[in-house]
This record gives sequence, structure tokens and C-alpha cells, in this order.
Amino acid sequence: MARRNRVGPFGDLHAVPERGLFTGNRGCLVDDDGQLKRHHNGSLWIVCHIEFEDFKQPLDAPKTWTPLFFLDDAVALAAGHRPCGFCRRREYQSYRDGATLGAASSRPLLAHELNRRLEGERHRPGRGLDRAQDRKIWASDLDVLPTGTVILPPGSGEPHLLTTNHLQPFTFDGWGPPSERPKAVIVKVLTPPTSVAALRNGFVAHLHPSAIHV
Repeated sequence: MARRNRVGPFGDLHAVPERGLFTGNRGCLVDDDGQLKRHHNGSLWIVCHIEFEDFKQPLDAPKTWTPLFFLDDAVALAAGHRPCGFCRRREYQSYRDGATLGAASSRPLLAHELNRRLEGERHRPGRGLDRAQDRKIWASDLDVLPTGTVILPPGSGEPHLLTTNHLQPFTFDGWGPPSERPKAVIVKVLTPPTSVAALRNGFVAHLHPSAIHV
């Protein structure tokens, strides 16, 4: 199986064989020889269906967008992406409406406004392929965080998926063994505030089958 550029919750790129449920775009990441050189190129970070109509996209062609792959929506959101408004129109509208409610806006947020918000919530200024140290991580009471949020539990530097009653650690193969969701604790949050607002206000993340839904 070909090696693919996979993205974890911190947003870093890794060459691993597993594809995941979704692909995505953050611009052209390769040079003219097809070698991975950039962490991103532009502010359009979206999550797309792996298959859509008859569209084909090379994995590492220069001068066009470089496909990335995500385990599921929770990972893609935590990495700073949002649903595509073209191939995932209904999911995009649900995300937009939830983010709009969270922002207390009197009108639906436009795509470029969502992009600008997420851009400001993702990273501090920096360069290079490894940008984990530049991630903006924020704190929240765990009790108010919705299913689909990715957090760093107390005493752990590893990202975990938050569901109704469980925490599950991230792996590129799927979400790991569940532990009980704690209560009344402050946690570090990887998922940007705009995406947490969308999850809290109606957007339902499409999760990998390994996620515990109860």
C-alpha cells in the first residue's frame, strides 16, 4: 500500500499507509520534484470526501493541492480544518450554522470568515513541517465540551477523543481503548474554539467506527 500524508490532532504530517475516512486540503505542500516541503500553503483548510463524483487528484503533484488524510472529522477539526462547502455541502452548512450560533452573529458566517477565525485559532507564527510546538491550545471545563472534541487529559500529553461517557487516545489506526470521562476538571483543548462551538450547536462529527458512541 502506498504511503500517504496523514494528519494527527496536532496538525503534523506523517507518512503512514492508513488512509482514514476523509481527505483534505491546505494547499500545495510539495516542491517541483514532489517532495514534501511545507506544512501548509494558504488559509483554506478543508475536509473532503475521499470519493466524490469522478474527481481524481494525484497524491504528490506540484502546482496543485496536496491531498492529506484524516482518521475522521474529530481529527480533522482538531488539526484546524472545517468541512468542505462543495463535496460536503450539508455538513458545511451544519458546521457554519453551529459556528454562527457560537459567535452570536446576526447572519450566517461566510466561508472566508470561518477560514479567518480558524487561521487565528490554529498556530502561532512559525515555520517548518513540524508545527506542534506552535499550536494554540486553550483550556476549558471538560463538562461543557461536546462529543467530537479532542483534548489533552490532565497528566497526559497525548490527544484523546471526548465522547458522551468516555475518553479514547488517538492512533493512526483508530481511537484506542476507552477510559471513563472525568468530571469537574479543566483540560487542555486541541480542537479550535470555532469548531467546538459548531459541535456544541448542532454539527455532528463523523467519527471512526472505533469511537465509543455511548
